[in-house]
Amino acid sequence: MKRILVTGAGGQIGSWLVPELREIYGASKVLATDLRHPKAELVDAGPFQLVDATNPKAVGQAAMRHGADTIFHLAAILSAVGERDPRVAWHVNMTSLEAALEVAREQKCALFVPSSIGAFGSSTPKDPTPQDTVMRPETMYGITKLAGELLCDYYHAHFGVDTRGIRFPGIVSYGAPPGGGTTDWAVDIFHKAVRHGRYTCFLRGDSQVDFMYMPDAVSAAIQLMEADAARLVHRNAFNVTAMQLTPEKLAAEIRKHVPGFAISYEVDPVRQAIADSWPRRIDDSAARAEWGWKPVYDAAAMTTDMLGHVRTA
Repeated sequence: MKRILVTGAGGQIGSWLVPELREIYGASKVLATDLRHPKAELVDAGPFQLVDATNPKAVGQAAMRHGADTIFHLAAILSAVGERDPRVAWHVNMTSLEAALEVAREQKCALFVPSSIGAFGSSTPKDPTPQDTVMRPETMYGITKLAGELLCDYYHAHFGVDTRGIRFPGIVSYGAPPGGGTTDWAVDIFHKAVRHGRYTCFLRGDSQVDFMYMPDAVSAAIQLMEADAARLVHRNAFNVTAMQLTPEKLAAEIRKHVPGFAISYEVDPVRQAIADSWPRRIDDSAARAEWGWKPVYDAAAMTTDMLGHVRTA
């Protein structure tokens, strides 16, 4: 039975992943850690510890006391926030990754590290974006994610660490609030639709980016970590996607449930430039072939579910 440590447990992905892991493996088997106290339900439902993920000693001691054999390393500074203070983004993202890799090496843990479509850049083929392709990211977040992919490959090749990862697209969820990413509009739009019937978007209406619904994102991470290692040609990291959205397309889906919903635009040049450097559609055939990836939610199903939860929140 796995014993799992999660860094960044209070973030957008962690607040969903930890409960699912506890449901599968048992609450006592999943140690949630974060720099700050997350929501009470995450703390009360199983073991929790305040841990600075950039401190290798602290991460190592937490993993050792818990007897962890698997680490989900989620602590990171996201794209738009990272551009406001790129030196901090580099420090947090790379120092915490190095700490997680060293703990995994020393304590023989499997390690999941999320990457992102932010690891691509404007010179990458955009439609479709292959699994193996040119990668020259233009944001500090993207640079740290690409460096992280390579570092995880290195630790697997040279030290035998079972590193695995996914290049997540934009993720839509109704749990934790947006955390400073360029795709946050696709979360905020639902809240504004329910509360105000209108939304002002910081990207152009035709800006197309890959997305997936959070239940699919959590399922993909767990499924990859359970996959037979012998089948994995790619480890760090797999392209995955579920749908391609623009603000216009998602607004049209919402309008089916919220008649008269209106969207307007006040483009943020920083986040627009980031979105423009990303793929329009990624090819996730490697993930489908090597570990059976298949999303459950498309845009219509996601919209129905999101609006139902936002309305009852």
